[in-house]
Amino acid sequence: MVYERVVVGLGNPGPEYDWTRHNVGFQVLDLLAARCGAIFANASRLEGFAGKRCFTWCARKSALLVKPTTYMNLSGEAVAAVQQYTGVSSESILVVYDDFDLDLGRLRIRAQGGPGTHNGMRSIVNGLTANGLGTDRFPRLRVGIGPPPTDAARHVLAKFSERERAEVEISIAEASDAIEAWLDGEPIERVMTRFHSRWN
Repeated sequence: MVYERVVVGLGNPGPEYDWTRHNVGFQVLDLLAARCGAIFANASRLEGFAGKRCFTWCARKSALLVKPTTYMNLSGEAVAAVQQYTGVSSESILVVYDDFDLDLGRLRIRAQGGPGTHNGMRSIVNGLTANGLGTDRFPRLRVGIGPPPTDAARHVLAKFSERERAEVEISIAEASDAIEAWLDGEPIERVMTRFHSRWN
């Protein structure tokens, strides 16, 4: 199977992290998989993959959906392994993740950029390669989780309240719509224009 595009959702593995703020990337990937009737499998079941088993995956047409099984700070290990396996350029790997610099439920797409304060993104920038060097030239979709009241580390690992979860579920569905447009071949710049207009 030849994979042309990859979507990576960031989160921490384990049921204790379900619906925490840091795991909205996983929730988006779970919805994308559900929409195409796919189930995530261990990397050991990916045909021809001989690398470190540091992610789970499912396929959507010619795209690979990936959830790292490393903890957030080591997400780059999984993304580097997937890039090496698929041979895709960094521009063909979209990462979806939480951002506490955005209000709860706000969504933003960018074609490239630095990692900001996000440790998972910093790991990916170091792990992805373009011309043999680490790169930030890959698209990303940020899901707002709201600013931390005090302790940022405690904030990102906290679960959403019932009211917050209802709002975030809408954002997860909208994020999935945008990613599906990109997976169907729409250029990231066009996705940005179309969906940012809708979200604003």
